[in-house]
Amino acid sequence: MTNLPRPTGSDVPFDQLADADLLIDAVYAGGSSGHSGDDPLARLLPGTGNQGGFRYAGSPAKGTVRLALLYTSGGEVDWPDFLDTETGIFTYYGDNRTPGKGLHETPRKGNVLLRDAFGFSHGTSQDRGSRVPPFLLFEKARARGRAVRFRGLLAPGGPTMTSDDELAAIWRSAAGNRFQNYRSRFTVLDTDRISRGWISHVLAGGDVLEGGCPEVWRAWVQSRVYRPLLAPATTVIRSTANQLPGDKAGNAMLEEIRQYFRGRESDFEACAVAVWRLIAPATGTVDVTRPSRDGGRDAVGAYVLGPPASPISIEFALEAKCYGAGNGVGVREVSRLISRIRHRNFGVLVTTSHFNQQVQSEVHEDGHPIALVCGRDIVDALRQHGRTTVASVREWLRQSFPEP
Repeated sequence: MTNLPRPTGSDVPFDQLADADLLIDAVYAGGSSGHSGDDPLARLLPGTGNQGGFRYAGSPAKGTVRLALLYTSGGEVDWPDFLDTETGIFTYYGDNRTPGKGLHETPRKGNVLLRDAFGFSHGTSQDRGSRVPPFLLFEKARARGRAVRFRGLLAPGGPTMTSDDELAAIWRSAAGNRFQNYRSRFTVLDTDRISRGWISHVLAGGDVLEGGCPEVWRAWVQSRVYRPLLAPATTVIRSTANQLPGDKAGNAMLEEIRQYFRGRESDFEACAVAVWRLIAPATGTVDVTRPSRDGGRDAVGAYVLGPPASPISIEFALEAKCYGAGNGVGVREVSRLISRIRHRNFGVLVTTSHFNQQVQSEVHEDGHPIALVCGRDIVDALRQHGRTTVASVREWLRQSFPEP
């Protein structure tokens, strides 16, 4: 069988998928016939199906899944699957996404697969080798067409997570009806290629540790050692568009926050602190200070590190700017925060708008320890914690920050 090299600047053609290796971030083309047979995943991984976010060879109900793939379109704002390329952690939501069924009663049994895979991941090496299938992550590559991008080999859980962090049943509601779904977290393992030989060997029912098994998967199966694929960001300057939500629902959520604090923008400080807690859950006590001359408010808080029995706290100063989308944060506002940061402290600036390019460049080039939280970051944090609609944001604002 031929291992095809990754094309330079082009997709792996549809007619070559059956023989192709899986390469990190390579794009695999779909067909052009205009029906479900154009699905590239069915050719890449025969026997796993051609529909849905969960696909697999074997049966979740019988515990015989040999290989599983997770597919995400990235377009479901209510279920914001998210790959953090810097840490290698991937968050994926289960398939019970509407009311009316129990947590494990979905047609594709995706939640059964998650429940069992995460459970057996904490068992013996034999459990991991025979009951936890390798998970392969794919995402929709383009707005049109069926092309997919390979994002990596996944192992359930992560090196710094508790069991509750790894897999949690969370509540959602739709039209007044409550239901549960899973939020799962995987680690992308540090391998840039999955060989066609190993894929075929596993699909045929062979021992997962043979047939060209990647060393990172072997280490995880044998000792539950995670070797994450870490990819630190090289681009730190974000455009205005990249700092604001890219969809109407997200922009509406952000506008709901602006309107709620209209005429009393200084009260946005408490909201900014709450958003920062969503982003940095180890944040400890935070004291909000009195309003400043420019209408903003400062806060001073502590970020807690270390074991619970012997923690240490790093102080930070937080400033909030409840601005409209067209009113970016400039050098003056950031300079004010910089002047308040003491040695070995850091700063946080939260805005409902964006930061101009000069601000970002100066913060990065001068090495100022400041976290810049823009409008898109706010919306992403709310979505990842279950606030996915304007109505849910409005309810959160009214309950958390009642008007005086």
